[in-house]
Amino acid sequence: MSTPFPFTAVVGQDDLRLALLLNAVSPAVGGVLVRGEKGTAKSTAVRALSALLPEVAVVPGCRFSCDPAAPDPSCPDGPHEVGPGTTRPSRMVELPVGASEDRLVGALDIERALAEGVKAFEPGLLADAHRGILYVDEVNLLHDHLVDLLLDAAAMGASYVEREGVSVRHASKFLLVGTMNPEEGELRPQLLDRFGLTVEVAASREPDQRVEVVRRRLAYDDDPAGFSARWADEESAVRQRVVAARELLPSVRLGDGALRQIAATCAAFEVDGMRADIVMARTATALAAWAGRTDVLAEDVRQAALLALPHRRRRNPFDAPGLDEDKLDETLEEFSGSGDSGGSEDSGNDDEPDPDGPGGGGGQPPSSDGPQADGGSGAQPEAGDGGEPQPSGAGAGEQAAARASEPFRTKVLSVPGLGEGAAGRRSRARTEHGRTTGARRPRGALTKLHLAATVQAAAPHQRARGRSGRGLVVRRDDLRQATREGREGNLVLFVVDASGSMAARQRMSAVKGAVLSLLLDAYQRRDKVGLVTFRGSAAEVALPPTSSVDAAAARLETLPTGGRTPLAAGLLRAHEVLRVERLRDPARRALVVVVTDGRATGGPEPVALAGRAARLFAAEGLASVVVDCESGPVRLGLAGQLAGELGGTAVTLDELRADSIAGLVKDVQRRAA
Repeated sequence: MSTPFPFTAVVGQDDLRLALLLNAVSPAVGGVLVRGEKGTAKSTAVRALSALLPEVAVVPGCRFSCDPAAPDPSCPDGPHEVGPGTTRPSRMVELPVGASEDRLVGALDIERALAEGVKAFEPGLLADAHRGILYVDEVNLLHDHLVDLLLDAAAMGASYVEREGVSVRHASKFLLVGTMNPEEGELRPQLLDRFGLTVEVAASREPDQRVEVVRRRLAYDDDPAGFSARWADEESAVRQRVVAARELLPSVRLGDGALRQIAATCAAFEVDGMRADIVMARTATALAAWAGRTDVLAEDVRQAALLALPHRRRRNPFDAPGLDEDKLDETLEEFSGSGDSGGSEDSGNDDEPDPDGPGGGGGQPPSSDGPQADGGSGAQPEAGDGGEPQPSGAGAGEQAAARASEPFRTKVLSVPGLGEGAAGRRSRARTEHGRTTGARRPRGALTKLHLAATVQAAAPHQRARGRSGRGLVVRRDDLRQATREGREGNLVLFVVDASGSMAARQRMSAVKGAVLSLLLDAYQRRDKVGLVTFRGSAAEVALPPTSSVDAAAARLETLPTGGRTPLAAGLLRAHEVLRVERLRDPARRALVVVVTDGRATGGPEPVALAGRAARLFAAEGLASVVVDCESGPVRLGLAGQLAGELGGTAVTLDELRADSIAGLVKDVQRRAA
């Protein structure tokens, strides 16, 4: 077993270390979600936490880690008698993003079922994590069906398995810790709310700290055991402090004044439900215990708000999570004298608190005088063709960027057919981890056994094979591969007309609002997105295909307009982007969203050239939608003609948000066999 990096050697990242330690003191806080860029010690700190947790008393031989003082009466390995039990170190169980449902919740023991003919349950990761830590790296990439199972277990404190003739219920109470890079997409709101605390981490920009990061990492890589030994005293001190804080926790008093501050803060930031209030109360109590106090101070409430509310407050799409600290301080000050303040009047923020003293506020983690330890971490536009007046200060033919209108909920755009791309939430696809839809003979190595189909195939031949005992006689020809279906993420490529005909400020604001709404939808469905714009005399790739939808939204916000409408250039540039992307990721299917009024101007035969470019998409069977931005009482219908040549569908801006619209993307022509 490899030697983990010492927790106390992870310097910097004070909020991250504090959030993890508070959960070690009080698991009822509800876990931690760590958000940040890669190479910022997220995983290193989480994996190091388990070494600081006290040992756990368990029933000997119980696969479900029952507490010997209060064993689970419905434990599959029970019933157990109350007794002293044995102790073992606390576990940290890692849930891989690509894990199967069987691995998470457990399933029928196939080996015993086939060999002995008996039904036996093989526990999964939820059983292993009971009374320990369940860690999910890149939790935002977790498949939806696994998220559903996690939500059920987190809500009920138990795992229920009803499948393949097995009916099992076992306790599963764990500390849920997840890490994620926001550039790869967000979490579902239901799972996001299950994390008690959230922390934003970033690499230090101080050269001295970055030097220390590299120095410590290299020292650890050269001699992990020796490096850990040098930090043994610090690790022991923190471990003892965690134990002392756990013992003190039941004696901590949460006064009415602190409760009023908690309630007022949650109301001020408009968080949904009551879970935020409860988590804040538990966090403030744990902060007081960590600081060695029995009273909750106002500074504990403030620190609890900074950890428990950023991911719960209401915010607009693409807004970064976080709190307005001035508003937080005003709210706490306003309610500081309400009832029993719990010592809030003596907890001003003028002086820096002593993090290790018994009266220290906020319970800062022990400092190791260093940083985190996993670091290392266009052309001049032509004159406008839309007849729009030019604002003062703008270049010839160019309008200043208009702000996007309020985003709205769009109908689902999906690629027809059945794909085999990366897991996501948009189009139907054959996947390794979706729901089982049938069985087939394996092509090559067997990866997902369909047990029922295998037994059904083998059953008629048992007498001929001379079966004499309870075990089933199975041959290779009997094995059946499970076929599964789920959802895939697509490449949504936006081709946006930024010409003068689109430049009317109110009109472009509505267009940007529609594209922003589609970007939000792509963000939630884990798509890659790209942005091609065209105006003047050429087209440009404003954003190459990426998983960072935030970047696309930022480019859209600053997009200027004006000049002629080189529609053909925009389509040809988009076609080239898709060609290159198919070489990089051939399994990911594309959806092209063209946002235009359909006009084509500039250059020789612009309309004919645009038609030929559009027919390239139709010939290759690329799914497409044209968002018709034409307005006014007289409509030319050019966007509809473009959609026909693309082999796609045209919708207006109003239809894009209408609940009655269904199937915005029609089936594209199938290629000849």
